[in-house]
Amino acid sequence: MSRIIVDATGSMYTKMCRGCRLCRKGAKMVLFVTGACARDCFYCPLSEERRGKDVVYANERQVHCDDDVIAEASRMGALGTGITGGEPLLRLDRTIHYIELLKACFGKRHHVHLYTGIAPEDEVLGRLREAGLDEIRFHPPMEEWDRFRETEFNRVLKRSKELGMDAGVEIPAIKPVPEMAAAVSEIGGFLNLNELEFSDTNSVALKERGYALRDGTSNAALGSEKIGHEIVLNNIANSRYCSSRFKDAVQLRERLKRVARNTARPFDEISADGTIIYGEIKGNIADALRMIKEMKVPRRLYRLYDDRIDMAWWALEGLCKARGAAGWQGSIVERYPMEGGLVVERIPL
Repeated sequence: MSRIIVDATGSMYTKMCRGCRLCRKGAKMVLFVTGACARDCFYCPLSEERRGKDVVYANERQVHCDDDVIAEASRMGALGTGITGGEPLLRLDRTIHYIELLKACFGKRHHVHLYTGIAPEDEVLGRLREAGLDEIRFHPPMEEWDRFRETEFNRVLKRSKELGMDAGVEIPAIKPVPEMAAAVSEIGGFLNLNELEFSDTNSVALKERGYALRDGTSNAALGSEKIGHEIVLNNIANSRYCSSRFKDAVQLRERLKRVARNTARPFDEISADGTIIYGEIKGNIADALRMIKEMKVPRRLYRLYDDRIDMAWWALEGLCKARGAAGWQGSIVERYPMEGGLVVERIPL
């Protein structure tokens, strides 16, 4: 038995595939290539804005052209990309185009993995590999989990390995899967298990099947973590259970940190969670700018916009203490590190 590691988020693993290692660093861009899908999995967490819609997103940003994909990958300093959906192989030409685009722009070392619920023909696997796909993760329908060796997924997993790709199976931790785990191990693939999560679109279906929230502070399903841990403990050497907490506490935070380091202005303070903290002035901008100059605030510590002034939060505190009556209002703002990013907190001064 390989050494088993359990981290503070409840994630457990014996060994990580390269895609997961980069994800843990927050270095993977998520490229959602379509919301189209022929399956109707009861646990599917896709939002109404994406489910069934033929849209493309790079992380949280909708994509309208290739430049949008490259800009988002550059903004976060991505070392790799995870291609997902919906079902990416329903838009095969689009998927291959993006693989080739990313490899051409960022080089062969830019790691690309893909999720699919389809067992593709050998010709399709060959095209994906030729385009530069490094890793493929199969998601068989639930009715095939207990007879995995008899399915096409067993064959395409072998074929993917023969073509030189890392390959494995990724499913939610819903029940024990000894047949699948043994087959994947024999082939030399990996098994990834995700904590089952409630979302706005799957909550009714989960409740109808008897699932409940683990506690009041997360969207994780009660019992899923126990199942995931048991599968890793009892089965293959190359397996991993990924908790809901990991996605929020590690994956997202590390990605935000990367974005912040690449995009922060000279006066932005980067928090431990990857958000940025700065001061904001609204109202009579001309009056505030006059005062900034009177107090000889260095130009690198503020930036003038059409409707506001952003500046170092500590410089704004000093300005507010000295302003007296003024027609402008200062606030300390904490937000996600992208233009128009979600505001986490705003403190009026």
